[in-house]
Amino acid sequence: MREDTLKMDFAFSEEAKREIKEIMGHYPEKRSALIPLLHLAQKENGYLSEPVMRHVAEVLDLTPIQVYEVATFYSMFHLKPVGKYLIQVCHNLSCSLMGADSLIDYLKEKLGIDIGETTPDNMFTIKTVECLASCGTAPVMQVNDDYHENLTKEKVDALIERLRSN
Repeated sequence: MREDTLKMDFAFSEEAKREIKEIMGHYPEKRSALIPLLHLAQKENGYLSEPVMRHVAEVLDLTPIQVYEVATFYSMFHLKPVGKYLIQVCHNLSCSLMGADSLIDYLKEKLGIDIGETTPDNMFTIKTVECLASCGTAPVMQVNDDYHENLTKEKVDALIERLRSN
């Protein structure tokens, strides 16, 4: 979703409202449903904009800052639109020792964007993450929900070309 077409306010769809009732039924306190509701809101909107976080805060009787603190803590939440393919590269110790830093530089050069940016065609966004729990197959990156391990520049080239053709 492009920033210039975003609504200034946000409301959950009717289907999401039914899902919220179900989710909240699993928790003794409303506030405990925060992370599942943030996932749902991101699924509905594509990312967690300020109006989206304010709406989640209202639903859970929280302050907007309480929602923002959680949304900014976890790398799985996006505070601005991301590309069709979200590339998350682990840059923790094992991956760094196995070449993650040069892989990140290569991706930035290949895609013409920096960390946290999205390509002009909205295809790719690059993020770095602390750990993808695949130290034995470093360097590793996650593209959307799929892991790619033991990476080399050649493997990255093949992957990017395959994603571009989808």
